[in-house]
Amino acid sequence: MSRICHIEIDDRGLPAPTPEVEQERKVAVFDLLEDNSFALPPKDGETPPEGPFRLGLAIREKRLVFDIATEGEDKVAEFHLSLGPFRQVVKDYFQICESYFEAVKRLPPSQIEAIDMARRGIHNEGARVLQERLEGKADLDIDTARRLFTLICVLHFGG
Repeated sequence: MSRICHIEIDDRGLPAPTPEVEQERKVAVFDLLEDNSFALPPKDGETPPEGPFRLGLAIREKRLVFDIATEGEDKVAEFHLSLGPFRQVVKDYFQICESYFEAVKRLPPSQIEAIDMARRGIHNEGARVLQERLEGKADLDIDTARRLFTLICVLHFGG
């Protein structure tokens, strides 16, 4: 039961994403809800709330906000993370994604594969940064961190 059962992305006030970014978002949400691992660690010796959890993601006052609630919508946690540690990796990820989307249109498979490998490497770096930033706040596996990083990129793109 240590998982995310619902995700809501608060993109109010952000510019509309490109079709490619919107597609990345849809795939990340679908994959995340299909398979994820997300738990809250014990605090001050107390038993942590049990999942499944509803997750709200937003950027507020230049900070990444995680709103966590139970499946029954009782709020159990809220984390505010600085966007600073994500800026460079998000920028790198968008640049490589742009190259990848262009490559798919005109380059041979071998070159597309090389760009895709670089894209996955940057994506893994973003997931690692997210896991580090959430240390002590939430426990998540690398695949969940990768999918959440994609959603952070979508928010960052608009923010």
